[in-house]
Amino acid sequence: MAQSAQFTTPVDTVVSRMRALDARLPERDGLAVFNRVYLTVTEEFDRHLDAGAFPDRLAAMTLDVRFAHRYLAVAEEGRAPACWRPLLRFRRHPGVRPLQFALAGINAHIGHDLALAVVDTCRTLACEPADLEDEFDRVGDLLVSLEEHIREELMPGPDLLQIADPLTHLLGSWSLERAREATWAAARTLWALRGLPDLAEEFGERLDAAVGLAGRMLLTPLSD
Repeated sequence: MAQSAQFTTPVDTVVSRMRALDARLPERDGLAVFNRVYLTVTEEFDRHLDAGAFPDRLAAMTLDVRFAHRYLAVAEEGRAPACWRPLLRFRRHPGVRPLQFALAGINAHIGHDLALAVVDTCRTLACEPADLEDEFDRVGDLLVSLEEHIREELMPGPDLLQIADPLTHLLGSWSLERAREATWAAARTLWALRGLPDLAEEFGERLDAAVGLAGRMLLTPLSD
């Protein structure tokens, strides 16, 4: 894989920015809920990177940083594509549970941002999506740990999460594994359409809108 001369922001700089957000945002804020989970996983990625867990360190770091920058543009600068708008709109709604905020953030970030980050990385490193598949899979494995962390930290106790609880149905309506598979297909499609900018833009807009619709459903208030 060709290596880019462009400077790549270190992952620890991204971690510092997420920590600053964590210190600034109110604890119950919906974006803060997602930020805390994402910070945990990014710190874990940084440890894996330092330990040599990624054979192509540059590719893994570039993908992770390009991915994080998509979220940070929303959190720090307010530049929110359609997929993030439901979370920003409902972030202080008292009827939305922390688990919903976390899943809505994951939905937006994986369903939309990760596909664009793959394309960003291919352009940065002058490579094809196929060259990044191993790094995509390894980052995806860490994202699975993100979902597991969410369930451990934010899932109500068994006395609260009964089969009749609406949250049970919401949890069953979204799958990280399916989102990950769809994202890889979307990234390959966007890359294939790079020579057809009008079609690429339309596909990107439709992807953004579809992910945003799923996010809106995940944020359905469950109490007043």
